[in-house]
Amino acid sequence: MAKFLIVEARFYDHLNDQLIQGAKAALKAAGHKAEVITVPGALEIPAAIALADQSGDYDGYVAIGVVIRGETYHFEIVAGESARGIMALTIDGLAIGNGILTVENEAQALVRADPAQKDKGGEAAKAALALLALRERFS
Repeated sequence: MAKFLIVEARFYDHLNDQLIQGAKAALKAAGHKAEVITVPGALEIPAAIALADQSGDYDGYVAIGVVIRGETYHFEIVAGESARGIMALTIDGLAIGNGILTVENEAQALVRADPAQKDKGGEAAKAALALLALRERFS
């Protein structure tokens, strides 16, 4: 049994709740444990994962958040830099599933977050599980 840390940027509560529900369900179905921590925004997720990994307490991570395009360039910075940070950690060998939604509007986010529809939280957890299996295979 592995232990996963779900790191959420809690900005859109109702959407995050669905993403977390999907992630927890996927991890539980695979026989693993999960804990959730909250950070201020998507930009803080990679840093939180890096800090948590130093503890040695977790086998993998699931990044959860929602970034909805607004009227400014901020969307591109948050979406791109959070993904870049997660990818850098993944390349360093961490098993991370990226469940940060980057969408045009809330309607798109609702469909993607809902475990009964696109279940992107569950998909992110399954990606983390797949990377953990690969890391174990190549260790």
